[in-house]
Amino acid sequence: MYRLIKPIFFQFDPEKVHHFVVKRLQWFHEHFPLGKTILRSSFDIHIKGLEREVFGIKFKNPVGLAAGFDKNGEYVEALSDLGFGFIEVGTVTPLPQPGNDLPRMFRLPDDSALINRMGFNNKGVDTLAERLRALKAKDKSIVIGGNIGKNKNTPNEDAVSDYVKCFDRLFDVVDYFVVNVSSPNTPGLRALQEKEPLTQLLRTLQERNHKNGVTRPILLKIAPDLTNEQLDDIVEIVKDTAIAGVIATNTTIDRSGLYTAPELSAETGGLSGKPLTKRSTEVIRYLSEKSNKAFPIIGVGGIHSPQDAKDKLEAGASLVQLYTGFIYEGPAIVKRICKELVK
Repeated sequence: MYRLIKPIFFQFDPEKVHHFVVKRLQWFHEHFPLGKTILRSSFDIHIKGLEREVFGIKFKNPVGLAAGFDKNGEYVEALSDLGFGFIEVGTVTPLPQPGNDLPRMFRLPDDSALINRMGFNNKGVDTLAERLRALKAKDKSIVIGGNIGKNKNTPNEDAVSDYVKCFDRLFDVVDYFVVNVSSPNTPGLRALQEKEPLTQLLRTLQERNHKNGVTRPILLKIAPDLTNEQLDDIVEIVKDTAIAGVIATNTTIDRSGLYTAPELSAETGGLSGKPLTKRSTEVIRYLSEKSNKAFPIIGVGGIHSPQDAKDKLEAGASLVQLYTGFIYEGPAIVKRICKELVK
């Protein structure tokens, strides 16, 4: 079915199609008779062998949806119907912001890839927190991660306060946090990956990571463009700050080896999809081996098949996430991966 629909979708602007599809998916979940039942019977899978516990959280399966797909937590329930073991919302910032100018998302079909320069467009952390509070009151079974960032106009020297605001506001309504300092689409953000500012940021969040006897796992999302020396620093920082783990990786600024014409592939922004498959797996393997598997890793980047997911898990990931592969392969990919992992 998706193979018939996809060519039609791909005739239109990717951001407009995205909003069109997820709004109708949510409507189908909420208002169509037996909509939720139909979605779950078609796409969800419950097999005991898929369950796993990572950083103290129980996941029904290891396949999650990466941040960026549902920035404002508007479609969590419907997306969960498609079989995901967890949903990561955001990236969210303290204040609402429109993001970068349109157009800001581009398909590269010849490479099964996307380029995006969204720029943390979101409705702000207060809106997200209230929406997730209502969701958790209705359904506590959905594992939700909160991906947090800084506003574009916040200078790097004040960035910690932005992350703290998001952290405090979402503490009661998410199951884990992701610190995003690796998006290439907010000017200067990647400078926060340097050892000193990153250590300060993570230590500050860890100092606040307790409320009524509860702590939340904090993960760090890193870029695939880091050198081995920088990855060594990441391993040291994770151990020193005692955060829960790493998400590897975000989008890349590398454009080497693409089949797409330069006038499109040269668009600024982060590249995701199949061109990232190999590099993200390399980063996972390096971190896992260098740290002697000292912390969990969520593997993301170029997962377009069950084999891609297995490769990342075998390289050292405990969980995986989809984004671009979900767009190119359709919602059935989650069930396909889970069935293959059971084998």
